[in-house]
Amino acid sequence: MPYQSQHDELPPRLRALADLMPASMREGSGMHEYDGKVADMSPDGVRDALSRLGGDPLDDPHDEAHLAAFENALRHELGELGLHRVNPLYHLSELDLSGYDREYAPQAERDAARLAHLAEWPRVVDNAITALDRVPAPVAEALIGAVRGVADGLPADLPADLRESALTAHARLVAHIERAAREGPADAALGARTLARLMGCGEAVEVDLADLEARAGTERDRLRSLLAESAGRLAPGREPMEFVRELTRRHPGTDGVLDAARQWTRLAMEFTAERGLAPYNDGECRVDVSPASQRWATAMMAWSGPWEADTPSFYFITPPDASWSKEEADEWLEMFSYTTLPAVSVHEVAPGHFSHGRALRRAPGPVRRALQSMSFAEGWAHYVEEMCVEEGFGAYAAERLGDSSWTADHYEIGVWVEALIRVTRLSVAIGVHSGTMTVEQAAAKFAEDTPLQGPAALSEARRATFDPTYGRYTWGKLEILRLRERAREQWGGEFTLERFHRALLDLGSPPLGLIDAVLAHG
Repeated sequence: MPYQSQHDELPPRLRALADLMPASMREGSGMHEYDGKVADMSPDGVRDALSRLGGDPLDDPHDEAHLAAFENALRHELGELGLHRVNPLYHLSELDLSGYDREYAPQAERDAARLAHLAEWPRVVDNAITALDRVPAPVAEALIGAVRGVADGLPADLPADLRESALTAHARLVAHIERAAREGPADAALGARTLARLMGCGEAVEVDLADLEARAGTERDRLRSLLAESAGRLAPGREPMEFVRELTRRHPGTDGVLDAARQWTRLAMEFTAERGLAPYNDGECRVDVSPASQRWATAMMAWSGPWEADTPSFYFITPPDASWSKEEADEWLEMFSYTTLPAVSVHEVAPGHFSHGRALRRAPGPVRRALQSMSFAEGWAHYVEEMCVEEGFGAYAAERLGDSSWTADHYEIGVWVEALIRVTRLSVAIGVHSGTMTVEQAAAKFAEDTPLQGPAALSEARRATFDPTYGRYTWGKLEILRLRERAREQWGGEFTLERFHRALLDLGSPPLGLIDAVLAHG
């Protein structure tokens, strides 16, 4: 039966939470009663919404803890820290129209919702300008491109008055953020104690930054050793990172990158199904060009949400812009090199985000279907990249490609490279927000520990200023790996990856502090 029919009445506490996050509910969970609707992110609107959170406990203790973690996170982020007054991203999500491009409903329905949403832009911008009174200059500088880009790709056939009203409002927001880039506070650091609380509050766990930083250092050393081993088999005697940078310059052209992604999507899905690495291997995943407003990201997954009818999910790829120089285009395409695209595809598709989305459609109860921890979701997708090394995906793909220039070592190198970027994000986030590292020093760290150089390294470093929890990829992966070893010990001969993964994804996308429930219920 279509999953839309499971749209049971939400518990009042969950509804109050959903009302404060309509974009997340619409895009991640497929609750399309939020189509065309926006949250009031003004200071008064946020205070009013927060006052409605809470209520009687849920019957299921795990779901109660899951829901409470999200309530606590919003109270902390918006109430105590007031991040909607510091970070434009909270408001950009209310402007984003890209979700209506995906074919989850008939075109006419989606077009009507887009128009209703666009009509809200002046109100969203008014609220944003009122709220964003303390944006640090580094955050404004890092996000001004995204602020400008949110208006890209507006349909050409919009009613003229609606288009003019929306674009006039958008121009006011751009001017506001440009002013913050010139005049805002120079320091974007949250402080170590604040960062630890921000990371842990929504994950139902206490975070020890010193311990996490030490684990990141250990992980980086492990990854560098693995990279040296894999690179050494292909290029004995070469400096590993120098060789990797050479490999990443070998990539499909602009015209070939989508076909390459489709090939790796097919291989990843076939491997996942054959090895039983994810509990559900149904559904359709299409590869297409990213919507215009989302082209700041190189690749992303837009899945068929738990409350939607079963429509195609999309693995979006952003090719170089036609206006870019050949040098700029080649630099962008390095993200889709023959060495790194396989790992990116495993992450985004199977057994990564797409497979996770299929499991969310079967997650028991509305809390698990609706509330998705990004630390878990990204941790899962990052975890499966290396898990596929362990399970032999590289050799599997090499055999089916029949191309002697691509080997299992190329897949491994791609995994280690992606992992090094992500573990460096964790170290950099801690350093920048603890005040022990400048953005310039963070960029130098990316240049030293990863293949990223110049503008790419600086862009990753700047991301820490507005996305302080972007170390969630590595953090989530490390927690899943630690849990897997505990399950292996506790279950003994009854442990299988299939059992572990099914039990884990049955929790939906839980706060990291709650994943131990797998041990009791797996």
